[in-house]
Amino acid sequence: MKKPVLVILAAGIGSRFGGLKQIAPVDDEGHLIIDFSMYDAKEAGFETIICIIKPEIEAAVKEHFGDHVSKQLDLRYAYQLPDTLPAGFSIPESRNKPWGTAHAILATKDMVDSPVVVINADDFYGRSSYQKLYDYLANNNDPARHALVSYQLEKTLTDHGHVARGVCKTEGSKLIEIIERTHIEKRSNGAVFTEDGENFEFLPEGTIVSMNFWGFMPSIYDKFENRFPDFLKENLSKNPLKCEYLLPTVVNDLIKENRVTFDTIPTTEKWYGVTYKEDMPSVQAAISRMKLENIYPARLWE
Repeated sequence: MKKPVLVILAAGIGSRFGGLKQIAPVDDEGHLIIDFSMYDAKEAGFETIICIIKPEIEAAVKEHFGDHVSKQLDLRYAYQLPDTLPAGFSIPESRNKPWGTAHAILATKDMVDSPVVVINADDFYGRSSYQKLYDYLANNNDPARHALVSYQLEKTLTDHGHVARGVCKTEGSKLIEIIERTHIEKRSNGAVFTEDGENFEFLPEGTIVSMNFWGFMPSIYDKFENRFPDFLKENLSKNPLKCEYLLPTVVNDLIKENRVTFDTIPTTEKWYGVTYKEDMPSVQAAISRMKLENIYPARLWE
């Protein structure tokens, strides 16, 4: 089995954060959350990292990483382009939005032939999560068996607004269903979600959720690619400017059709992220604390 490759979804623009949150420093040394993700991945055994970016942020991303990261990792770039569509399809007039996370993954299809771990650029997942998923993939010989690192809901919430999370249903360690809840709010003993902004349903502490931390065998690429035309046929007429081909939705469909199996890999790590500008101080404080505890050096790449 070839060594797993880390793929980082960095093409999105954080509208709620107010800009390109991928290039917002989280410490005095100028590190980004993505720096800590790369460092944790390196410590877990990853050697190759692919950042999926949009051309608009290419210069800023490459300037930040420069040569210092490339001396320690094989750092590559892929580009999520809106005109990368199946034959017979074209970009709807006035559409500026990317086609979603499952479409982004396809930008790396011709770059790897090994298992891939997929993460968001702006989420801090915790060191042990990378190690668990790396070890799982390095020892997995079933091409139809994939994995998801699962988090406890209460460890993934912000105090400053609502979040989107994939709520997971499991049987033992098997992922049976994942439902994207786009509006989850923190409560004292758990959280609530709403679909209409008026009616709320409770989610207790301990609810298992996805933070888009996936482990895929290479066979997943063909499945994502083969389903994309049907997605476009169904959704372009309904929502031409905003429909997205999203990882949780595609994975859920594949599970329901018994085409794949997904193991959940539970972690007790706490998630940190900058969903809103007001989240930044708590992320900075957490990074500072972990440096004081010698989990990270002051400068990651020296």
